[in-house]
Amino acid sequence: MVVSNKTYDMKFKALFIVLYALVLTACSITQPIAATSNPIGSKTGKSTGTCILYICINADASITSAAKNAGISKISTVDYRTTNFLGLIQRHECIVTGE
Repeated sequence: MVVSNKTYDMKFKALFIVLYALVLTACSITQPIAATSNPIGSKTGKSTGTCILYICINADASITSAAKNAGISKISTVDYRTTNFLGLIQRHECIVTGE
């Protein structure tokens, strides 16, 4: 079977477009984790950690480090955001608000 160059070029372009779209694809989910009776303060602290192929090295996305980064002593709310890039790279972020 002989495939013409025009058919080959169209298939190659379609494959390139699909792969390019996959590379740009990311999924981000933000979930509320906790809320206290403390009033919502003006400070927001964040701590992040990145994992590659589910291997996390020195990834500290904890509530304690997020509060410490913003100088928060009374925590009001805690949110957790996970961003996934093609299942290869995961970014974890803890967001703390308070005073």
